[in-house]
Order: sequence, then C-alpha cells, then structure tokens
Amino acid sequence: MRLAFMGTPEFAVPTLDALVAAGHEVVAVYTQPPRPANRGKKLTPSAVQARAEELGLPVRSPVSLRNPQAQAQFTALNLDVAVVAAYGLILPQAILDAPQHGCLNVHGSLLPRWRGAAPVQRAILAGDQKAGVMVMQMEAGLDTGSVRATTEVETGQKTTGELTSELAELGAELMAVVLNNLTEHPAVPQSEEGITYAAKIDKAETRMDFSASAEQAQRQVRAFNPAPGAWFEFEGQRYRVLAAELSSGNGAAGTVLDDELTIACGTGAIRPTLIQRAGKPAMLTVDLLRGKPISPGTILT
Repeated sequence: MRLAFMGTPEFAVPTLDALVAAGHEVVAVYTQPPRPANRGKKLTPSAVQARAEELGLPVRSPVSLRNPQAQAQFTALNLDVAVVAAYGLILPQAILDAPQHGCLNVHGSLLPRWRGAAPVQRAILAGDQKAGVMVMQMEAGLDTGSVRATTEVETGQKTTGELTSELAELGAELMAVVLNNLTEHPAVPQSEEGITYAAKIDKAETRMDFSASAEQAQRQVRAFNPAPGAWFEFEGQRYRVLAAELSSGNGAAGTVLDDELTIACGTGAIRPTLIQRAGKPAMLTVDLLRGKPISPGTILT
C-alpha cells in the first residue's frame, strides 16, 4: 500500500520497521520537530526521525497540521492509508479524510478503557490485570474510533518501560496483519461502557504516597519506571525508587522500619531494591545504604 507513517517516540519505531519489512511504499514519515534534550539542551531528532533517516525515508516535521498548506501537502501524497503511532499532534478532519482508507492508529490500551495520553502508566497505577494494544480507525474524538484488531497481554509485575516495549512490538505485528487484508478486519465500534481516560502524568503523582497501601506504592514504582521515577525525599535530597518489593511490617506511614529500608505504608510495607540519589547512578539499595544509611525510625516524605 502507498502510505505515510506518523509517529514520534521509541514506541512507534517497531511499527515503522514492520511497514518497511512488509514491502509497503512509505512515501513520507511525519514526526514532531527536534526537541532540546539532555543537559546540553541540544536539539535532538525524535526516535522515529532517526530511524526513518537510517531507512532513507523522507521526513516531515510540521509544528502543526492545522494550516491549509500542511493539509494540502499531505493530501497531495495520494495515500491509500496513513499509519499513526504515538505521533503527538492532533489530526484535523482534513488529514483524517485524505487517505483512501483513512488513518489507522496503534493505541496501547484495551479501548474504551484508557483513552488518552498515558494508557500504560494508568493501567499499571490502577492495578489492571490485563493490558493490550489495538489498531483503531481514527476519527475526530479522543481515541473514540472503531477498532479493527486487538492483542491482550498480562500486566503482571511489568514496569511501564517493559510493558510499553512489549506493546510496541505487538502493535507493529498487529498493524502489519490488518494492512495485509483490511476487509478481514472490519472496524467495530467501541463499547459505550467502561470508558476511562488516561490523563497525562502530573509531577505531583510521582512522589511516593506511603499513606496508600504497599501494593499501590509498588504500582507507583512500576508505573514511573523508567521515567520520571517514583521518589521520596530524605535530608533535602530526592531518591528515585526504580524497583521495590512488598514486605511485612507495620508503622506510621513513611516510617523506616529496619536497616534494609523497609518503609511502612498505609497498609503493609514496601522495600526499595533499586534506588537512585539525585545526580548519582542507580544502585542496589543494600549498596546505597552502606554509604548513606537511613536509620530505622526515620520518617520519609
């Protein structure tokens, strides 16, 4: 098929690779413009742009698709379909209507649950036992389009990084299957029941809430790994918790219960196993405590 691909982060790269491997004619790759990154704030191309350039594909990086010139350029591509994966820009109706078969989106949730920006993090925070990825026929609403195909996975104890990588690969495979025969994968309207919204993660949510249950605190750790990281504060410094296990013990929420950094929660306790001080590399908690002990009885916030 003659198509354009629209995506930005690492999540989208496997889908681009799958389209090329399947022999589709990718006439343009749309991605968000380079952004300042790292300490030097150097303009850095998106993961999709970097991969597209490796593949020798033409890249377009409009700031918006709302202006008539950008829409005319897109329409002039004369596409069979546009494939979208975490692009990050709103597609106006003129863009949605331009390809013969519209725009198909790889979305990392089991719609209609978790429409919106942060479906993987929200699924983990909510304790969902299952997650998944869908190929959706895009329309003007926020992830309201009909679904052409679905793949489910167990959430288990996966982090956002692990689950996102898994869904990226599964979504790429699913999109390739759908494009191979669109008529065998008709668009089925979403249910009107069970609708939830995956709002962007607010910075305040990443601070560990020891007043909640130990299970919920551990979900925070998994949901915010690898970034931005769940954290607590000790002696004016932030400590990012990258992995943690449930433990036994009781006490006032946030109280350190032993020399292994077991921390009391609203119910139960949690023990960080991989931790990172500000400006330092991540390390096992047992190694961190050798150089920076946190005494039992300390209350962490």
